[in-house]
Amino acid sequence: MDAQTVKGLLENHLPECEFHVQGEGSNYNITAVGDVFDGLRPVKKQQLVYAALTANIADGSIHAVNIRTFTPDQWQAQRD
Repeated sequence: MDAQTVKGLLENHLPECEFHVQGEGSNYNITAVGDVFDGLRPVKKQQLVYAALTANIADGSIHAVNIRTFTPDQWQAQRD
């Protein structure tokens, strides 16, 4: 599995979000940006992203993920 494949899985699951995926093999860093994260608790944000990868985590093709989530406003503030 590669970063582009992981990004595709995420985009299919949460098409309203923007994803930045880095990594290779079975370890990935994921940054997710979308209005869907507004007002959610951190655990719920993580669960939304993990849901797209559940089958791949279960079969071992993804071993570890580091997920960061932002609303578009938070993402813009982080980048400034």
